[in-house]
Amino acid sequence: MEERGDSEPSPGCSGPRPGGALGGGGAHPWAPEDAWMGTHPKYLEMMELDIGDATQVYIAFLVYLDLMESKSWHEVNCVGLPDLQLICLVGTEIEGEGLQTVVPTSIHASLSHNRIREILKASRKLQGDPDLPMSFTLAIVESDSTVVYYRLTDGFMLPDPQVSVENISLRR
Repeated sequence: MEERGDSEPSPGCSGPRPGGALGGGGAHPWAPEDAWMGTHPKYLEMMELDIGDATQVYIAFLVYLDLMESKSWHEVNCVGLPDLQLICLVGTEIEGEGLQTVVPTSIHASLSHNRIREILKASRKLQGDPDLPMSFTLAIVESDSTVVYYRLTDGFMLPDPQVSVENISLRR
């Protein structure tokens, strides 16, 4: 995945570290200097996957924190997909339910239809149930750490039935 049209992805995690120089010598825009997260066990685990660069790891870590702290997901683990050069997060939104795959990405990344199809196939393997429809959640991270989630599936999926406000008030 490219972050900008003219940039080259760095192999492995040997790219710029948080606070390191990038291009013109300034601090990396995604990772603040002396960030506490550089010592967080999950961040270090993501770095050890040796996939992508420090920016991709930072983005994946922000999504991990959002899922765990804001969304209260359960058992979120990071999984490296070396063939796709992706760090994915796999976990359960509701305890006891099936695994879901979350793919963290920068708002500046572009995904082709073929790339999305490759991610769909990989996510099916991560979920472990070949009978489930191919799907994953794309977690798009803005430079201010805002995360927006989009559910991508192979084809159209019927939405869950909506519960109207009138039905809720009548039940009381």
